Amino acid sequence: MKFKMAHTNINVLDLGRSLAFYKEALGLKQIRSFDHPEGEFKLVYISDDSNAYQIEFTWYRDRTEDYHHGDNDLHLAFYVDDFDAAYQKHKDMGCICYENKEMGIYFIKDPDGYWLEVLPEKK
Repeated sequence: MKFKMAHTNINVLDLGRSLAFYKEALGLKQIRSFDHPEGEFKLVYISDDSNAYQIEFTWYRDRTEDYHHGDNDLHLAFYVDDFDAAYQKHKDMGCICYENKEMGIYFIKDPDGYWLEVLPEKK
């Protein structure tokens, strides 16, 4: 028996804002979506060009309060081929929320407060 990872779900308050952020900050794009027949929620799947793994956004129509993320111990991580350019882009966007220079990594925060780790691509 062999398992293959499919996606990670995160809940978002403003679907358009989240889609725009992930596209600008990480180059991710919408792959597919599902609308609940009565409009109660919408699922949108985003991925990189490989489409090997996806992030599933869940947007609830009636949700107005922010989501709580505890101590931000749970996060998603992304390799980048040009770490310095990515760092400058995220600095210009004002979304870097934590840096660990010793480890050579940093984190950005999305519009809903999720932390996203950025790592240099392994060579």
